[in-house]
Amino acid sequence: MSVIGIPQNTVEMLQKHNFSIQKKYGQNFLIDGNVLEKIIDAAEVTQEDCVLEIGPGLGTMTRCLAERAGSVAAVEIDRHLIPILEEALAGYQNVTLINEDILKVDIGKLAEEKNGGRPMKVVANLPYYITTPIIMKLFESGVPLKSIVVMVQKEVADRMQVGPGTKDYGALSLAVQYYAKPECIANVPPGCFIPRPAVDSAVIRLARYEEPPVQADEKKMFALIRGAFNQRRKTLANALNHAAGLNLSKESVENALEKMQLPPNVRGEALTLEQFARLSLLLSKDR
Repeated sequence: MSVIGIPQNTVEMLQKHNFSIQKKYGQNFLIDGNVLEKIIDAAEVTQEDCVLEIGPGLGTMTRCLAERAGSVAAVEIDRHLIPILEEALAGYQNVTLINEDILKVDIGKLAEEKNGGRPMKVVANLPYYITTPIIMKLFESGVPLKSIVVMVQKEVADRMQVGPGTKDYGALSLAVQYYAKPECIANVPPGCFIPRPAVDSAVIRLARYEEPPVQADEKKMFALIRGAFNQRRKTLANALNHAAGLNLSKESVENALEKMQLPPNVRGEALTLEQFARLSLLLSKDR
């Protein structure tokens, strides 16, 4: 296990390179070796794997991944971290450093170049302020992925796993559960990081489905889901009637809900993924 994960050594590394932590990048460096092991174990990395690491930071986890994986592509947005990473990873020939914003990286092209288009594994300690866009890009890009193991804000991890009827249930819950099976690996308190974040964190594993659990036109179904949760306090019929770009009448939504034996005043937060898929199909036919 890398000694960089020890708090004192992390501080020394930051001081040596005169590195200033950037709040705009949401930088919180993991310093707990036990949590690090749990992440690596959950990813089930072998010599057969190509791993995409998002936000390698100081290279602590990158080194552990490099020892187990066939190859690692580490994408880091902060150019000031690149000299630190180059030093930390000097002995590893199977690591490629990419100084870019992951949201602008062509992941499909990367998978083709680094892994011949075969499924990759993703491991990341994600910046909390852009967790959802990154997760959605990974899923919606159509890139072959075996699994995603990420450190996220605990509240976000909870949202990924919950079902209908709870306050945390929403568009992210449905999207994650459409593409993958979520499993919480560990809860991580603020003291496991430098600097300490203001919230608890969690490690979550998203095992990608080979086939989605429901049959649906993804684009149409997720347009409905976004419309339902953008105005979640309204009834589903009212929310979809007012949703930009859907062009749905309140009457058509209520007719579809009646066919599904759901009350006309039901809210989106009460519907399961299967029910959203069926509603999407009914409304498409109605048109």
